[in-house]
Amino acid sequence: MPPEDLPRKRWALPSLNKTRFVLRSMSRRERAITSVLVLAAAVGLFGTVYKVNQRFSVVVPDEGGRITEGVIGSPHFVNPILAIADADRDIVNLIYAGLMKPDGKGGLVPELAERYEISEDGLSYTFFLRDAKFHDGEKLTADDIIFTIESAKSPVIKSPMRAGWEGVEMEKIDEKTIRFWLKRPYAPFLENTTIGILPRHLWKDVPQEQISLSELNLNPVGAGPYKIANTNTSKGGTITSYSLRSFPNYVMGEPFIRKITLMFYPSEVELLNAYESGDVDSASAISPQNIAKIRRQDGEIKSLNLPRVFGVFFNQNEKTIFLEKPVRQALDMAVDKDQIVREVLGGYARTISSPIPLGSFGAIETASSTYNLDQAKALLEKNGWTFNADKGVYEKVEKGTVTGELSFSISTSNAPDLVRAADIIKSNWEKLGAKVEVKVFEISDLNQNVIRTRKYDALLFGEVVGREPDPFAFWHSSQRNDPGLNIALYTSATVDKLLEEARGLTSRAEREEKYHKFQEQVAADTPSVFLYSPAFVYIVPENLKGFDTENIATPAERFTDIFKWYFDTKYVWKIFQKDN
Repeated sequence: MPPEDLPRKRWALPSLNKTRFVLRSMSRRERAITSVLVLAAAVGLFGTVYKVNQRFSVVVPDEGGRITEGVIGSPHFVNPILAIADADRDIVNLIYAGLMKPDGKGGLVPELAERYEISEDGLSYTFFLRDAKFHDGEKLTADDIIFTIESAKSPVIKSPMRAGWEGVEMEKIDEKTIRFWLKRPYAPFLENTTIGILPRHLWKDVPQEQISLSELNLNPVGAGPYKIANTNTSKGGTITSYSLRSFPNYVMGEPFIRKITLMFYPSEVELLNAYESGDVDSASAISPQNIAKIRRQDGEIKSLNLPRVFGVFFNQNEKTIFLEKPVRQALDMAVDKDQIVREVLGGYARTISSPIPLGSFGAIETASSTYNLDQAKALLEKNGWTFNADKGVYEKVEKGTVTGELSFSISTSNAPDLVRAADIIKSNWEKLGAKVEVKVFEISDLNQNVIRTRKYDALLFGEVVGREPDPFAFWHSSQRNDPGLNIALYTSATVDKLLEEARGLTSRAEREEKYHKFQEQVAADTPSVFLYSPAFVYIVPENLKGFDTENIATPAERFTDIFKWYFDTKYVWKIFQKDN
């Protein structure tokens, strides 16, 4: 019979009955050996599969989990052109998206923009948009951007964003391309483009004088990572919580954490009580002195850098002893900045010696503390100051005659941290040999009657520098009088020129060089004692992953990369891995 005519043998697994028959026919020893062999084969197969899986798969974030966060304050204007309070900005940062967004490291990256181009003369910025949608499904186009900026510029609406857009003209190239024209180069302009974009189709029929009254301010629609799912209010109509759902069409990818609830509390005390009781998983803007009081152990403290500078600013016009550079230098040497950070801020701050803090563009590494009491005394005595042991104060002696006394006041606001810092500085300077009085004012009184009128000897105060600093307002001589912010009344032709030139440079490297020279000159002149840059304290669940933000310009920017946060993970083969 030819081979092709032979009956073909079919292979199949033995039936369960046959398997039982074979096992029964075996001796006990044979069954034991068979069991061992089967088990070894199974282990080997599992090991092989595991190794293959390990070699060709990776652990990636998976969707799942939720966060309930406590926030101090209550939202009133969840609108990017009206938001002023931190509670408003928190929701705005989650609901809305801008052309650009913070990267959490001190810079900016495109968000709604796919890319952008800056002209060589620094006068035009062209943005090319991604395919983006609002939460209601409508497409986001250049018309929405133009509408948002025109609203921000409107004198009727009185947006706090208005100043940044004055003099800026817009040109719609097409539905996905828009160009901005500046009258003169302004290097920090990109910062303006982080403004959240409003949906024109929902707002266009609202009269400008009624925009602040619109219901859309509390039930917002944006194109950001989360959208409103539910709102709870008190009997008085105050919003007590927002429940948010992840937005599947967010341009940077749908967030892994699908639900976030923000609970609003009127004070830090009530927020901390809610955290301790487990009503919320995370809490922000916690005062350093309250961190040590927290008993709950399942949270992780994030210390984020804020571009804020606190210092003592000398008013040379009000107190003539501050005209002497050695006096200012001696006072700088006599302040124990580490003591302030340790005792007042619980370590949640960095000592500084420069007007631009680390984490901001243009900052330089400098010796942050020059504390040396003996050297400070020696400097005074070298320059004609003599210590009067009976009075316990240094006096300026010229030709045998006392012409001055190291005596002055420090003005500050009635904020616990500042009052405690002022007391430490007073103690430091009294050890040096100065007579110091601390004057404490309510913040409104301080602003209106002390700072604006420049009626202070020395001022303990803070400055919000920003991520993309423009020190012009704080240090240019033209800003010495109200409403300028040069509270040290500092004058330097060299610094004026550096700041003017830096404003018009589009090259970051060249601008950075100008800022470095500016800081070196300020350090040499010592118009103030730079003390510390505070941290923003944020408590999150200890099992939260994907949080790598380090630098923020506002508290709301803690959410800047929230679409990357996750709790759960899964294995996927590398060829199927997607970038989120």
